[in-house]
Amino acid sequence: MAKYSIGLDYGTNSVRGLLVNTENGDELASSVYPYPHGKAGIMLSDRDPDLARQHPQDYIDGALAVIKGVLTSANRAEFSPSQVVGIGVDTTGSTPIPVDSNGTPLAFDPAFTENPAAMVYLWKDHTGHAEASEITALAAQVRPQFLAKCGGTYSAEWFWAKVLRCVRADRDVYDAAHTWVEHADWLPALLTGTTHPDVIKRGVCAAGHKAMFHPDWGGYPDDEFLAMLDPALVRLRHTLPNRAYHVGDVAGTLSAEWAEKTGLNTGIPVSVGAFDAHLGGIGSGIKPGVLVKNIGTSTCDMMVAPLNSDMGDIPGLCGIVPESILPGYYGLEAGQSAVGDIFNWFVNGVQPGGLGHEQLTEIAAKSAPGESGLIALDWHNGNRTILVDQRLTGGIIGLTLQTSPAEMYRAWIEATAFGARVIMERFEEYGQTVESIVNCGGISIKNPLVMQIYADIMGKPITISRSTQTAALGSAIAGAVAAGVFDSFTEAANAMTALHPRTFQPNPEHQRTYNRLYAIYRALHDSFGVPGTRNDISGVMKDLLNLRDEVRNV
Repeated sequence: MAKYSIGLDYGTNSVRGLLVNTENGDELASSVYPYPHGKAGIMLSDRDPDLARQHPQDYIDGALAVIKGVLTSANRAEFSPSQVVGIGVDTTGSTPIPVDSNGTPLAFDPAFTENPAAMVYLWKDHTGHAEASEITALAAQVRPQFLAKCGGTYSAEWFWAKVLRCVRADRDVYDAAHTWVEHADWLPALLTGTTHPDVIKRGVCAAGHKAMFHPDWGGYPDDEFLAMLDPALVRLRHTLPNRAYHVGDVAGTLSAEWAEKTGLNTGIPVSVGAFDAHLGGIGSGIKPGVLVKNIGTSTCDMMVAPLNSDMGDIPGLCGIVPESILPGYYGLEAGQSAVGDIFNWFVNGVQPGGLGHEQLTEIAAKSAPGESGLIALDWHNGNRTILVDQRLTGGIIGLTLQTSPAEMYRAWIEATAFGARVIMERFEEYGQTVESIVNCGGISIKNPLVMQIYADIMGKPITISRSTQTAALGSAIAGAVAAGVFDSFTEAANAMTALHPRTFQPNPEHQRTYNRLYAIYRALHDSFGVPGTRNDISGVMKDLLNLRDEVRNV
């Protein structure tokens, strides 16, 4: 009988479940559960635009809904729930949860039910930007090795900045929390009945990229360093283990409670959790020389390198962590804090003449590179890589009274592609040769214009993962490996992943124009984002107009 695994993919607005045949990667059934709390699953604040929280009840209800959903919708003529042999989980991150001494989220405590400080701190919560700067400054002075492994700057999107923000903003909540657990660690623990802080397994993906965990200094940051930030953090450090696990490890086995709820067998292995983008890398068949771009509300750009390679530090990256993506390899992570979010902001927030994504794309596709006279900065949610600055904002230059919504829409697409090129060049500058690019995520499949613009601007052929749900597929692969179906992720990827047949080749003529625009983008990028830069940008507007007129043959 065929063996199946289930991948649970916890995104920003919903959780997706995927039922996969481990023999060939066929996706038998999928299910989606939108989070009901807040706005599209996110609790926001009119007063503080940096705040973004979630409710853990959505995670619990979502797991039950999508597991039952895929089991119910699968064709019972060829499938039985007894054939499910493993489960994998991915989530957003850093998305930490304050929990009590039993591992129960504080949001379930009647004393904190309505308190946002006791909720889940979503990855895009930037309330800790001042704390992130404080952590960076102190580490640069007394623990430079901490910063070297996370790109040189600590981010507001990461674990310690969010925890320290809680210490400063709501001490009652912090004091009530026994420890803080990443969503990627808590959900597998929930399914396996191992949420107690003494037994929960922490994943190296979250710990290494977001919480300054590294084997070189024995795990998480030391007491002395944390005490210099705030003595209250030392108590939290004592609840954190000195070991972390990769996605090939088993977090536990499905508990009797969850087996009864879902209809699955008790004792099914559940793999250690990791971030959605990283599992998307696995679902895209990531290997050395391949840059995988997981494009969604934000992006995560990933590469891997063998553990026996001479790996140096790379400024501006979100970390170089042993086995954070694939066992046996360094995981290198970068990314952009907003991509799909920018397109959605323009369509749903600005509401340009009532035009939607498809209409704007269709009109924008008729324009040539440089024809609009526009250039934009893609920092609407800060810059994740390589500037690592959540206090940067987006912008657009070149607007005239004739500028159309479709021209602006295309400019935002180009801006995100320019940002992607900055990241790629940083990888290559430090010896990580990009031999090929594989894109995954919904935008990759849905919008060929975006993919062609990325190929033209990045100057390399771009392929797309066959699966439209690569993160969930990657989680299913992890579940299959944890269950012992495969001896390695290489073997699992060969069996369960594939690329879409279409490849986007760079257009040489478009490349030449985009290279000129990219030079302008870099001048603006450095002028606004790199302290001490003294670029003369007084000619930018005229350069854009000259290029526009040249393209239009005016």
